[in-house]
Amino acid sequence: MTRIVLSVGIGLLLTVGTARAGLLEDATTANARGDHATALKTFQSLAAQGNAEAQNNLGELHAKGQGVPQDYSQARQWYEKAAAHGHALAQNNLAELYFAGLGVPQDYVRAYMWVSLAAVHMKGDEQKQAEENRNDVAGRMTPKQLAEAKRLTQQCMALKFKGC
Repeated sequence: MTRIVLSVGIGLLLTVGTARAGLLEDATTANARGDHATALKTFQSLAAQGNAEAQNNLGELHAKGQGVPQDYSQARQWYEKAAAHGHALAQNNLAELYFAGLGVPQDYVRAYMWVSLAAVHMKGDEQKQAEENRNDVAGRMTPKQLAEAKRLTQQCMALKFKGC
């Protein structure tokens, strides 16, 4: 009997996870075809449940002004939530905001930290691009800033992206 209950419980968990994945995929498709209102509603629902991909996607909608007024500060907040889950693209997006000073004061130390964290988790061409971006940021920094950025990167990794 215990095995039946356990099997049913696992089956329900897998079904819920699959349904969430389907919702995310549907919202991403809606966004790609320009139906930002539908995408926004679904991303908001999933983001409220802690879905890092949905949180990053909400950040992108706010950064681009798609379905909502463009608001880099709001984008930063969503990117930070996703980045705290280790979402590499959100970490890279945060780096871009800090590099350009969009919604935040320009801060090369934070830009370096976020792009370094992203590069660790990216693969292939994305990783190569993140590494190039990190090197570009590093070239604009003083040795003291670079040392601080590396320290913050290590600290953030040790904290598993919480409070970065």
